[in-house]
Amino acid sequence: MRPSRSLRVVLAEDSVLLRHGLLTRFGHEVVAVVGDADALVAAVTEHAPDVVVTDVRMPPGFQDEGLPAAVRLRGERPTLPVLVLSQYVQRAYAAELLDSGDGTGVGYLLKDRVGQVEEFVEALAEVAEGGTVVDPEVVRQLLRRRRDPLERLSPREREVLALIAEGRSNAAIARELVVSEAAVGKHIGSILTKLDLPPATETHRRVLAVLTYLRA
Repeated sequence: MRPSRSLRVVLAEDSVLLRHGLLTRFGHEVVAVVGDADALVAAVTEHAPDVVVTDVRMPPGFQDEGLPAAVRLRGERPTLPVLVLSQYVQRAYAAELLDSGDGTGVGYLLKDRVGQVEEFVEALAEVAEGGTVVDPEVVRQLLRRRRDPLERLSPREREVLALIAEGRSNAAIARELVVSEAAVGKHIGSILTKLDLPPATETHRRVLAVLTYLRA
């Protein structure tokens, strides 16, 4: 399969397959291959590519650095086509990415679902032409996210979150609920996991959890 047009691509992806000729094999030009979010932003500024392909996990933290970079690029250049590849769904940033710009020219694919090379190349071309390509699993998880985010919490976890929202410390929560501080810590860890909060310090994640509670 040959592309309808040759695309100039900035690639921020650590897959050996992509780094060793997949795109050029199908007639596209990789104008830059970068390894971190700052270099990605700089490469887009320098090369003005037709499309960006980026991994979610990038140095230095190998968490979700690629997604905030993609959101930033779309904020600065709303019509820039961006295709994100990931091993997992980072729901908070995925929703922001898909809402960025005017909603066109954006894609989010899970790596293990790009089973055929042709499917990936077709998705890339569609995004470059202004289309939107979203992995079905991403859609399912984003639909779940639109429900009450607190519905996944147990009654006790809701109690703990309500007390956190009141500004109580772990020790104060333990006294209020007549449980150990270790039990409170386990409840808080479960709350932060179930609310699918982005990676951050525990203090910051507690603040995000409270905001989620207040919005529900």
